[in-house]
Amino acid sequence: MPPTRRRPGGRTARIRTQVLDAVLAELGEHGYDGLTMDAVAARAGVHRATVYRRWGDVGGLLADVLDAASDDDWQPPDTGSLEGDLAALNHEIQAAMTAQPPIMAALIAASFRSEKADHAQRRLWEDRYARCEDIVGRAVQRGELPPRTDARRLLIAATAPLYHHLVLLRTPSDPDLPGQAARTAALAASAGAFAEPPAGDT
Repeated sequence: MPPTRRRPGGRTARIRTQVLDAVLAELGEHGYDGLTMDAVAARAGVHRATVYRRWGDVGGLLADVLDAASDDDWQPPDTGSLEGDLAALNHEIQAAMTAQPPIMAALIAASFRSEKADHAQRRLWEDRYARCEDIVGRAVQRGELPPRTDARRLLIAATAPLYHHLVLLRTPSDPDLPGQAARTAALAASAGAFAEPPAGDT
């Protein structure tokens, strides 16, 4: 789910915001291979020693960008139906993945090159999936889904086609794909495809 950041006050926080915004701009323009500490410092208008002292290296910068995304107040869509919520979520993902400059795609790519970024991105995914469990919980309460529906499995099934097409196949953005993927996952979930068996059953 698309990363966004809130901007707290204070000089230290302002410097962090300037630097992280510079990281995103540099990453979007030049990719991981073109991201350097000195370029970030220059773009942020911050002394390079400050950047090196606080973040250490490019991996530290990327990790903080991803960790900062978990500090936001983003909440999953609430449209009143499971299919509607999943479709709205998929539209957000597609918009973030196809935005220019391609920040989200660049962060995903960077996580394969930096161990620090990889760990931070895993933390961000955990945060986003945890928040999106509300979508499944509401659907269970409305009677759309079996009570023991596995939220993580359903969410992955609903969103995976977006990443498969946009990241792996690199196909052009399809305006119908978010709704189609949501509908398929919702139908499968309502039929019990993601329901866990009662405790003790095999």
